[in-house]
This record gives sequence, C-alpha cells and structure tokens, in this order.
Amino acid sequence: MPLFVYKGRNARGELVTGRLESPDNSAVATQLVNSGIIPIDISQAGEGVQGTVGDWLARVFAERITLVDLIFFSRQMHTLLKAGVPILRALAGLQDSARKRALAELLQDLRYSLDSGRELNAALRRHLNIFSPFYVAMVRVGEMTGRLEETFLSLYNHLEFERDMRERVKSALRYPSFVVAAMAAAVVIINLFVIPAFAKVYQGFKAELPFMTKLLIGFSDFMVQSWPVLLAIVVGTATAFRVYISTTNGRYRWDRFKLRVPVAGKIVLKATLARFARSFAMAFKSGVPVVQALTVVAQVVDNDYVAHRIEQMRDGVERGESILRTAGATGAFTPAVLQMIAVGEETGELDDMMMEVAEMYEREVEYELRTLSQQIEPILVIGLGVLVLLLALGVFLPLWELGRAALK
Repeated sequence: MPLFVYKGRNARGELVTGRLESPDNSAVATQLVNSGIIPIDISQAGEGVQGTVGDWLARVFAERITLVDLIFFSRQMHTLLKAGVPILRALAGLQDSARKRALAELLQDLRYSLDSGRELNAALRRHLNIFSPFYVAMVRVGEMTGRLEETFLSLYNHLEFERDMRERVKSALRYPSFVVAAMAAAVVIINLFVIPAFAKVYQGFKAELPFMTKLLIGFSDFMVQSWPVLLAIVVGTATAFRVYISTTNGRYRWDRFKLRVPVAGKIVLKATLARFARSFAMAFKSGVPVVQALTVVAQVVDNDYVAHRIEQMRDGVERGESILRTAGATGAFTPAVLQMIAVGEETGELDDMMMEVAEMYEREVEYELRTLSQQIEPILVIGLGVLVLLLALGVFLPLWELGRAALK
C-alpha cells in the first residue's frame, strides 16, 4: 500500500504534518477530515532519488492549470447545472471541449471519482494543489444544501475578483518597477564605465579632489574590482529572503511588514479585508458554521498575519464570545468593519453586511490602484533628483573647479 505525506490544519488552525498508508490520496483526505484535520497538501512519498528527480522534472515542465481555467470551470459548471445537466454529463462535456491536456486529465479524474461513488467535494479534495480548501468546503456545503449551481456562481465571482485584483496590482506596479529598474541599471553602468573614465582624467590634475568625487571614485573602484562578490551577495540575499519567508515565522513577519509599508501597505490591508469579508459572507450565506467558516477563510486571505488574527477570532467564538468582541480584540480590523459586524449580528444579516464591506473595500482598492502611480511618482522623482545631484556634484565639480582656476 503506498505511503502518503500530508500537511493540514487541525481544529485550532495549527499546521500538522504526517504520513499515512492508504490506497490513494482521496482515502487519506477522508481519514484526515474524519479525524478533524483539514488537508492542505497530500502527496505520495517518493521512492528513491531517481523517482524524486523525475517527479520534480515532470512538475517543472508540466502544463499548469491557471486561475483563469478555474474561473471558466466554475462558470461553466454553474451554467450546466442550472440548465439541469447531471454532474457526470457536465464534466464529460467540459472534458471534450478542454484545450489543455492537464485540464482534460483533471476532469477525467473527477469523473472517475464520481463513478466510484465519491461526492464531488471528495473528488476535488484529491487535487488540493489546484482547488483550495475554501473551494472544496464551499462545494461540500453546496452539495449538502442542494444549491450547488449557486455555489459555483459564488465561486466564479470570488475567483474573478481575485484575478481582477492581481491584474490591477500588476498594472499599477508596471511603471514604478520600470523606473526603479532603469535607475538601478543607470547606477551600475555609470559606476562601471563612466566614472572610471573620469577618474583617469582627474588623475592628471594632481590636485585635491572634492569629498563627493573621492566617494564616487572609491565606490566605482569597489564595484569594478568586486562585482562578482556584489553579484553573489545580491543572489545570496535574494535566496536567503525566499527561504526565510517560506518558513512559518518568516512568512508571518513579512506579511505583517507588508501592511506597514508606506503607500502600498494600506492597499494590501484593504485588499486583504475585502478578501476576508467576501469569503466569510459566501461561507456564512451558504450555511457553513461560523467556526468552520473562520477556519477556512483564514487559509484564503493570503496573509499569515491577518490569518492568525482570524484564528484568534475563531478561538474566541469557540469560547462563546461574539464575533464583534473577538474581531475587536484582534486589532486587525478597521472601525468600518467592526461597525458592519455589529450591525450584522444585531439584525441577523451578517452575510449581507460582510458583502457590503467587501464591495466597499473593493471600490477603495480600485481607486487606490488607479492613483498608485500618482502617489509613487513624487517619491521616484525625488529619488531620481537626488541620484542626479550626487552624480553631478561628484563628476562635474572637479571640472568646475578646474575651469574657475583657469579663468583666474
């Protein structure tokens, strides 16, 4: 019987790992769910180095299922189920029309799982690298309540929001990233080629050079002589940073730091709160218990710092406290969110209030992203001006002094 390695979160949201022997990963997922663990990743343990290397190469060059594929899948499933098409026929039709081989194989596996007697959420749970725990939980609730087509429509709207936010962020950061990259390239070229040429001219002056010129020449000499070391430091720092943020503590600290970055921090916070509010509203409206909804939503917000605060909310709700009290104690939510939660709990329309919060922050994020370039532009202009001033003082100041001496 094959051995599987799993990662998951227990009822308190803590990360747990382990190994289980089981016929397939679906059976492993079922065992974990029955034991109170929400699976995050299930993979078969490698057999030897060759198999591991081969699996790694296969994963690197394999065709991937993107977020856009999941959006189309959710929308098409909603349309087909709403039209009364049975699930197996719907999956078969989508498989026949799939252009990606990976997507066709995924749909084939889903059909096989359903033919074997599994529910759709159990079939999706076999592919947690594609379907998030939130997606699987929502489908499970949709099957239990008989509102699966509405669930797929909600998931489509949710995924469309995620894609739209990512595209807006990329578009807003394109211009600042280009300017910063151009400035960095200019600094490297000037220090490697321009300043050394001027340094040879200055040597013929046989005069005391200004401090700024000495500083620029010294830094240029250091870059020319030690550029392999500098390159190794840059690569090593980038690698160490990636390794650090891949750890639990590193990811938590990095996500907390992102919320405090000037200009960008408020956008990240609002986008995270919008994602939390929309996901919680969807889960709550679908009939997911509050504790389970908070557990699943904590894995969707894409920020470990906020996720930790949501888990604190869940622990408070488990102790019998109100959602408003626990949300206020975390210190991660704005007064607007807390006010909406208070109204929602008082009127019994918490899902509607949270959806309004999501729409409000989505509009604010859209406005912030539209004006992001305008907010960053003064900072870039000041940085570019300081760079030009330093270069002008260091490079041309000796020439000005020489000209003044010649005129005298």
